[in-house]
Amino acid sequence: MNLKRQLLLVSVLTLVLPWAGYQFIHETESALRRGQQQMLAGTARAIADSLAQYPGEFPDTQYSDYVYGDQLYGHRLETRPEIDGYFQDWTLERESLRTLRGTDGSIRFAIGAYEQALYLYVEVTDKNVVFARPGTIALDDSSHFADRVSLINTSPLDLEETITFAAEAPGPVVTVVQSKYGLRLDREILSLWQDVPGGYQIEARIPASKLGTHLGVVVSNTANELAAPVRSASFAARTPGPFVTVSPELTEVLDRFEQQDMRLFVTDALGWRIASSGDLSAPSGEPVGARSAWLRIAYNALVESGQEPELARPNPSGREQQNYIAQALEGRPDASWFRSRDSGKAVVAVAQPISAENRTIGAVVLQQGTDAILSLRNQGLVRLMNVTLIATLLVAATLLGYATWLSRRIRKLSVAAEDALENDNLRTSLPSESAADEVGDLSRSFSHVLRQLGDYNEYLRSLASKLSHELRTPLAIVTSSLENLEHEPLNEASAGYTARARDGADRLRRILTAMSEASRVEELMQYAEPETFDLRAALDSAVAAYSDVYPNRNFDFNTELDTAMTRGSPELIIQMLDKLVDNAVDFSAENDTISVGLKAENDSLVLTTANPGPPLPERMRSQLFDSMVSMRPGGDDKHLGLGLYVAKLIAEGHGGRIDARNTDDGVAVIVTLSGDTHGE
Repeated sequence: MNLKRQLLLVSVLTLVLPWAGYQFIHETESALRRGQQQMLAGTARAIADSLAQYPGEFPDTQYSDYVYGDQLYGHRLETRPEIDGYFQDWTLERESLRTLRGTDGSIRFAIGAYEQALYLYVEVTDKNVVFARPGTIALDDSSHFADRVSLINTSPLDLEETITFAAEAPGPVVTVVQSKYGLRLDREILSLWQDVPGGYQIEARIPASKLGTHLGVVVSNTANELAAPVRSASFAARTPGPFVTVSPELTEVLDRFEQQDMRLFVTDALGWRIASSGDLSAPSGEPVGARSAWLRIAYNALVESGQEPELARPNPSGREQQNYIAQALEGRPDASWFRSRDSGKAVVAVAQPISAENRTIGAVVLQQGTDAILSLRNQGLVRLMNVTLIATLLVAATLLGYATWLSRRIRKLSVAAEDALENDNLRTSLPSESAADEVGDLSRSFSHVLRQLGDYNEYLRSLASKLSHELRTPLAIVTSSLENLEHEPLNEASAGYTARARDGADRLRRILTAMSEASRVEELMQYAEPETFDLRAALDSAVAAYSDVYPNRNFDFNTELDTAMTRGSPELIIQMLDKLVDNAVDFSAENDTISVGLKAENDSLVLTTANPGPPLPERMRSQLFDSMVSMRPGGDDKHLGLGLYVAKLIAEGHGGRIDARNTDDGVAVIVTLSGDTHGE
């Protein structure tokens, strides 16, 4: 892992700071919410104790055999609806409409209470509406049938009657009441039949004094006036279930406990809402401070989730069935938590059972917004997220920038050290050498090592000429002594020793000659007069001569140039080629083909010598052209590693460069020389 990634990983660890801060804020928020919940629970207990003093206001369901579908609920209306057959002026949501049993939504109805009257709204989907025959509505004529809506009105004591709404045509409806005393028209009950596409709607106003304790809605639908109607009812038993509506007295009690941003409502033992007061403030539409999409995502990921606040609203049907309320109706106080992921609006709700005569007769529910808590928590959380996130990004960016700067310094130092090793004259001045940090210490250490290496390399370069100079005089003395000794009378053994000594002196002379060759080349390069010559012609002649010198090798000269004019010393260029060919012969086998190529690239001439054979070790490529470096096997005294070094001196002396690379079957040495003029 490189330095950038290491420091970037370290910067990620700074995210522990916002996480720790969030944990603190989260615990604080939880403690505040628990405190608010406990406060609401205490208030709910006090309200429950107060409401327990009004047991008569709670419907008696202790011995009721009726189920949910058998009971009707009268919604509390805020304004008086106009009797026009439409639902728009009812202060209820359309979700408040209930579906009649077994009708799959084709018949829906609602009952509302306002002041001293009960309001009934029924909408029926019917493609074939059958009106009553004129003059038959108030008659008990069983031979004629018509579509109608009936309200079954009973009381366990003595009331049992049916209020029927049938019409001869759209418009006001003559209401007929049937009881044990017979049929009668009731002018106090106002109703209207409204035709709509695909069916009809009926709206009616009934004085509350005319109603009993149990109500049921029945819709009779007939195909024609002679067909028996299909009866759909809101109850399955023989008689309808209890009618539940809002209690004004309990509502008045709740009004005394009303507070800002608090909603209270009371249910009976079956969950029907019989009193309510107060409301929650409207959501602000956006969490405090979380105005950007990415921040809202982070916010929602951190904040404790809850149910949507919409679920805390009173149920449009009138019956509360949420789990925490159901727990309270079973005698166990409970609480719930709601929070919107979109707006951040949160609600704490508690439910407290209301008990009388050792039984639960209902429940009181308190709901309060947590804007105060959320404002405190959200602002702190958002500030924490903003500050720590920005700080983390700054730390990460700083560390990344520092890592980039530091790695760039180290990379420059590495590249400079490699370049210094590849050059003839080792540079001892490296990047960051004047810096006072560890990289500066490393650079100065490298410079010291390179300085020592350069001194040693210079010593090696001059060693050959020094040895040649120092050994030449002793060698001349030995040689002259041997020559004088040969003129003296010697026995056979002494003559043999003298001959062997003379051969050794000759070999030593050849070694000294090879060692001094590099020095002579350097001197020749300094004093040689450059001339313009055709390199192609010179190479053509030299390659032909190599075929005679090395008969066991094949030579191939490849070029597409007619002329290759360059400036320099033709003798030294050919000497350089001699060294390259000699090297190629040594590393090739008999009958191998040694290729010599010449081509033009831009303003340069490229001379290539290639031979099959073993490849160059990668570690030797940069040292191959150094003085006294040889890769020949064995200890051949003719080869001291100076041949390619001499070739390098000649190439660089002509302003060119020399390099070696491995090929598919061997090694190629490439010499690049500056061209004067050349043509194809």
